[in-house]
Amino acid sequence: MLTIGFSSARSAPEVLALPVGPDGPLPARSPLEGELEPEITALLRQAGSTVGQRLSAGTVHALPRPLGRPRRLLLVGVGDRGTAAGWRSAGAALARSAAQERTLTVALPDDADPEAVRGLAEGLLLASYRFRLGAARPSDPQLRRVTLLTAEPERLEPALDRARALAEATYLARDLTNMPSQEKSPAWFANRVTRQAARIPGLKVRVREPQELAAEGFGGILAVGKGSSRGPRLVEVGWRPRDARRHVVLVGKGITFDSGGISIKPRDAMKLMRKDMGGAAAVIAATLGAATMGLPVRVTALAPMAENMVGAGAFRPGDVVTHYGGQTSEILNTDAEGRVVLADALAYAARRLAPDLLVDLATLTGANAVALGKRTAALYSDNDSLAGDLAAAAAGAGENVWRMPLHEDYLELLGSDMADLVNSTEGGAGSVTAALYLREFTGTARDRWAHLDMSAPSWADSSDAELVKGATGWGVRTLLRWLETMAD
Repeated sequence: MLTIGFSSARSAPEVLALPVGPDGPLPARSPLEGELEPEITALLRQAGSTVGQRLSAGTVHALPRPLGRPRRLLLVGVGDRGTAAGWRSAGAALARSAAQERTLTVALPDDADPEAVRGLAEGLLLASYRFRLGAARPSDPQLRRVTLLTAEPERLEPALDRARALAEATYLARDLTNMPSQEKSPAWFANRVTRQAARIPGLKVRVREPQELAAEGFGGILAVGKGSSRGPRLVEVGWRPRDARRHVVLVGKGITFDSGGISIKPRDAMKLMRKDMGGAAAVIAATLGAATMGLPVRVTALAPMAENMVGAGAFRPGDVVTHYGGQTSEILNTDAEGRVVLADALAYAARRLAPDLLVDLATLTGANAVALGKRTAALYSDNDSLAGDLAAAAAGAGENVWRMPLHEDYLELLGSDMADLVNSTEGGAGSVTAALYLREFTGTARDRWAHLDMSAPSWADSSDAELVKGATGWGVRTLLRWLETMAD
């Protein structure tokens, strides 16, 4: 991970970045004071007065100085200096503009806001993420260290610590999601999470294997995993600080590969199905992040993990599955498997864990992208306060959500002649009916439940701002921001 630290030294660095607002470079305690020749200071003022007018947040204007020091000056737009979003964009832009450099120095404004510094650090760290299974190529550009110039490191250090913890959690979710499925079985995921959690004091992990799932009645997870030679798991991670006043349960869909089962997908639709456990990765990583930050909120993460394959034991259209707690689902489409494993985990959470709030994240439907495009998750909840808090956290984190309706009229589409529900409907509104199906398993927690269908934003087809091509780790930042508000 990129190293970021503070310094108050004024010696001119090799590469210097100056934040620029709508009116030019922001006042900074920087190496410019008496260290650079007067003509360079004049050049900066001139560039600031002209370039500053058109430097929107996240754009960089480079002033090369091959014979001087610094040899490169980067003017980076931060937009309105009071918004963390602009600083996050600036950090991401600097990570890419300075990728060929080993070090970068950023002169912070004299009155830098901690949230702005956090946004800057988040952008730098998130845009610097790389996933490679082999050794890095010597030609791969990599910025290694960023120094933030300030006279008040003690005031800003907590903000930087939060940015590091958030980035580490997002890195973990991205790593888990990017991992190819020939390696990433449910058992592999459980082992990786167990090892990662062991590094953080106070976390407890329980992994239920197939025999335990059968003994306790997790019929949905078992049904989806039957077609694979690599059995399912239920991973439960708990963070329970002594001063916690609320208990939040997070549930994430964990399909390590989705062939569609007997209702098999076309080849093109399978190519990215290693991402179908992005919800599980997000809730696990957010829980580890909450423990790293020491947030005084009890958090339990549930990750029902299965591989949906075509095999001799695979569940079939027409089967009836008995879920944890006794409700039944008639299987009309084995490619609507995510909601089947989530149903077990939600029922278990509602019946056994007594959550104050229950939130699930899932790469659930293609209808998410049809309705909202590739950057926005669909948010469902009957609880206006919970929905508002999650939407505010998403906005603060730089992740997009849009609240969708839970129309009661669509419930009749879930009716079955021989079970409590069907797992798939026809006639459109696929994301809405999937959410309504999940709601049926939330029991007494129904009025404290929210569902995020984040299939589309879980993957980026190209790098942009703080996103890197591949898994985005969507949801980790939103969940951590939301959990932080409970700690305030």
